[in-house]
Amino acid sequence: MPISVNSNFPTTQLTLIKDGEISQASSDEFFKNKNIILVGVPGAFTPTCHASHLPGYMDNLDAFNNKGWDVVFVAVNDPFVMQEWSKASSAQNINMIADGNCDLTNQLDLKMDGSGFGLGNRCMRFAMHIKNCVISSLDVEEGGALDISAAETQLAKI
Repeated sequence: MPISVNSNFPTTQLTLIKDGEISQASSDEFFKNKNIILVGVPGAFTPTCHASHLPGYMDNLDAFNNKGWDVVFVAVNDPFVMQEWSKASSAQNINMIADGNCDLTNQLDLKMDGSGFGLGNRCMRFAMHIKNCVISSLDVEEGGALDISAAETQLAKI
């Protein structure tokens, strides 16, 4: 069962891509005193993630920021792939979390089996609102969908 609303975000070490640079941070420190929409995607550069999901958040980033929310993407990719995805997408103002070993995805219990596509374990597509380390909203997509985790849908919720 996935992590639930009103739960604390798990304490873990994050590999971040922030302002184009790779760094490490504790989740407790990273989410402390912030409103963050964490968007989970199956993978960087995958067709829906790259062509639709991330661009929707980029197009609406100012609206999220004006409402006091930061946008962060997470995918089961290594930090170098996430860094390149950020650069290739001109998404430097959106922080990325590289979950190369699927550790965070497993802690959130939001793992999907992508072996049918040759991908192995991946992150489900989701959008999670985190207020000062507490999960206040969680929307997990059904396979292949991009509705409830889309930027426009999430922007309307805040």
